[in-house]
Amino acid sequence: MAAVRPLSGARIDLEAGEYRASIASIGATLRVLQHRTRNLVVPFGVDEQRPAYRGATLAPWPNRVVDGRYTFAGVEQQLPLTEPSRSHALHGLAAWLDFAVTERTPESVVLEAVIESQAGYPHRLELRVEYRLDEAGLHQSVTARNTGADAAPFGTGPHPYLVAGPGHVDDWTLTLPADEVLTVTPERLIPIGLSQVAVEDQGAFDFREPRGIGDTFIDHAFTSLRRDAAGTATVTVTAADGTGVALSFGRECEWVQVHTADRPEPEVSRIGLAVEPMTCPPDAFNSGHDLIVLEPGESTTAGWRIAAIG
Repeated sequence: MAAVRPLSGARIDLEAGEYRASIASIGATLRVLQHRTRNLVVPFGVDEQRPAYRGATLAPWPNRVVDGRYTFAGVEQQLPLTEPSRSHALHGLAAWLDFAVTERTPESVVLEAVIESQAGYPHRLELRVEYRLDEAGLHQSVTARNTGADAAPFGTGPHPYLVAGPGHVDDWTLTLPADEVLTVTPERLIPIGLSQVAVEDQGAFDFREPRGIGDTFIDHAFTSLRRDAAGTATVTVTAADGTGVALSFGRECEWVQVHTADRPEPEVSRIGLAVEPMTCPPDAFNSGHDLIVLEPGESTTAGWRIAAIG
């Protein structure tokens, strides 16, 4: 009798030094990441349907397209509404694709898939996702190439839920080097406009200096990021025992979404902090803000790194 394939797809285990990771082929998903057996992201089982986009690769857009409707090259498009509770198209089209493994070493893997032309997105893109472990942590990059005949709108990002250490989000300290936050409507999270973190909601979103998260609710995109001399921005979350995790990314990602992962189910609510570097903000297919437009034959790459603290 043939073995039953796991629900998360092919399992690819990576190991280097004190790090180990497990990648699932469905959605080129980061399923497990550990340092010295400590979880750095909220994991899920190999035979479990991935919950809440946990660890998924987001493309050809991250976050939301409001009402799933946008106009590109003068043509109005309607995407399937994959966030029915808010009536939006959520997190792109790649999350449920089964990526093929095209390169493999003990420390790295390359996965590839094609987003075919479809209702709401009449373009063809080849996606190449690389995961690589070394002593500095887990490096991920996403490359998209337009293999269609017309220009295509594009954005990307990851969706890890970071785990600082013992406890929940409420117990952890966040450092988020962003000067501006994108305000949104309370129910549908539709973008309104940029505001200074120092003044918005009396500074509730100002984590430029390390500060406890407490019971603060966050599901917002941030920008105007402070970077080091190499152009790298780093978001950190740490626990009281000194452990933590850092997510770093370059200038190809001018935005980062942060979400405290509030859920109605107590057992999964606020168990990890979603930190999602993005090449564009929510609803960029409509605003055009930082939207990448790939001409036929063109490609683009974005990358980020997750590393242990402590």
